[in-house]
Amino acid sequence: MAPPLLILRDVQLTFGGTPLLTGADLSVSEGDRICLVGRNGSGKSTLLKIAAGQVEMDKGERFFQPGRTVRYLPQDPDLSAYASTLDYVNEGLTEGDDPYRGAYLLEVLGLNGREDPKSLSGGEARRAALARTLAPEPDILLLDEPTNHLDLPAIEWLETELKSLKSALVLISHDRRFLENLSRATVWIDRGVSRRMDKGFAHFETWRDEVFEQEEIDQHKLAQKIKREEHWMTYGVTARRKRNMRRVRELADLRKQKREHRGPQGTAKLNASDAEASGKLVIEAKHLAKSYGGRSIVKDFSTRIQRGDRIGFVGPNGAGKTTLLKMLTGELEPDAGTNRLGTSLEMVTLDQKREKLDLTDTLSAVLTGGRGDMVSVGDESKHVMSYMKDFLFSPEQARTPVGVLSGGERARAMLARALANKSNMMVLDEPTNDLDLETLDLLQELLADYSGTALIVSHDRDFLDRVATSVIVSEGNGVWREYAGGYTDMLAQRGEGVTARKAEKAAPAKKEKQSPSNGSAEKPKAKSKLTFTQQHLLKTLPDTIEQLEVKLEQLQGEMNDPQLYAKNPEKFARLSQQITDLAAEKDAAEEQWLELEMLNE
Repeated sequence: MAPPLLILRDVQLTFGGTPLLTGADLSVSEGDRICLVGRNGSGKSTLLKIAAGQVEMDKGERFFQPGRTVRYLPQDPDLSAYASTLDYVNEGLTEGDDPYRGAYLLEVLGLNGREDPKSLSGGEARRAALARTLAPEPDILLLDEPTNHLDLPAIEWLETELKSLKSALVLISHDRRFLENLSRATVWIDRGVSRRMDKGFAHFETWRDEVFEQEEIDQHKLAQKIKREEHWMTYGVTARRKRNMRRVRELADLRKQKREHRGPQGTAKLNASDAEASGKLVIEAKHLAKSYGGRSIVKDFSTRIQRGDRIGFVGPNGAGKTTLLKMLTGELEPDAGTNRLGTSLEMVTLDQKREKLDLTDTLSAVLTGGRGDMVSVGDESKHVMSYMKDFLFSPEQARTPVGVLSGGERARAMLARALANKSNMMVLDEPTNDLDLETLDLLQELLADYSGTALIVSHDRDFLDRVATSVIVSEGNGVWREYAGGYTDMLAQRGEGVTARKAEKAAPAKKEKQSPSNGSAEKPKAKSKLTFTQQHLLKTLPDTIEQLEVKLEQLQGEMNDPQLYAKNPEKFARLSQQITDLAAEKDAAEEQWLELEMLNE
């Protein structure tokens, strides 16, 4: 058996006098697919930085096989030293790496390589960092929240890309479906130490509950043992001094063990402040339409949303989810159509970008609105310290500026402030960002029990499956359609997931090729010059198409069995779906190759 590529043993690290890691281990071998899980603030990201060699531990061992390569995706990448995103990505390549791969990854992730890093949003900077991390195809990939700021097409593409790589993976993510699809082992950071299970994330919660249950039994046994020894101290002391002193020391050790035991971190207490019930009809939209710059964002969309509905909105970035949501809530006027809001609506909004947080405000001021020490929760007033405890904040954090809180802590602060307001309709824009899995569970339970209506924009497939009563999906070109159930139900009805807006990006170049007389002679010539990414695709697409044709022939051969449906209807359905998907992929590849050929000529 080959030795591990990377070993961390007995890692210990203290921040500001508080122990963060007190005995964490990590071992990464070839082909490993490890998810790193734990509560917000448990030290997952710190352990990943130690593995990447970016943070020094106070104590412990780190071994990395000489000659091997590792790449680390940080949560907050720094591109300030580079002139363009392509320069940043290519700087991470080494001799022997594919020089086209960085540009290809940028394009897939929605960037063109010419962006000025100074003008990038946080999400764009993270996508550039993801391209830089994946481009060299290293021996080990250390990825900290790789799905943050990615839309559904990009998340599903990333899953496929990571499955195809030979690199060993260590992942931190709050996207359950992403972890379930990729992980084959789980390392759990809990109260400073690590535990490993050689099964994927799908088995984690059962395992965690078993560990907590056994720990509770052990603590009960310890308490009983202490009680028995204390009884002996009172009634059973004998003249045998040596034996007595040994038992006295043992009792002291038992008491110390119980005193120093750190129980599991509590769970947040999420309760929404309900307003008076709204009318039964919450929103009625008829034939809504909206366009920007000649591009149709929403076209002839109609829906009826009733009290108690929980509607998910999904689509690629730029499809117009926020625009549609603003029209439905009355914040934005449509170009055409009508939108009617129901009676007695009291709305609360959770902002995805945390833009409503003043980063210089203290946590206490954020929760109280800067008014004293009390928080109004519905019809009740609660001391801010007590309310903070409900959301797992310590009293010491009351005067902490929110700007120094972690992403997960800021997410909890926004959630705490939003839930304190009376409402019968919630508008939640990416509510799952940065929340740990336990808090996500509670948010799901809260939404399930919420008597009002919820409109939810999310790229988290598992979250939508658990809470949505229906999903409104972008079909492209301004068309939106509603499907009953969650994300998986939508897939079954629609036959495919959310697709990226590739056709719309290609349209301007195609139109210019067909109508060269619209501009000067020089402009079409400049447009027809292929970039190095397009040149690479022009060379590789024929092989890709041929491989797809071979796969289609193989699948079609299996489908030709006249007894297949009767013998194995599940296999018949699976093969049918695979043939449909591959045929669509082949058609798209052929169309792309033809367009590139035309441009090249």
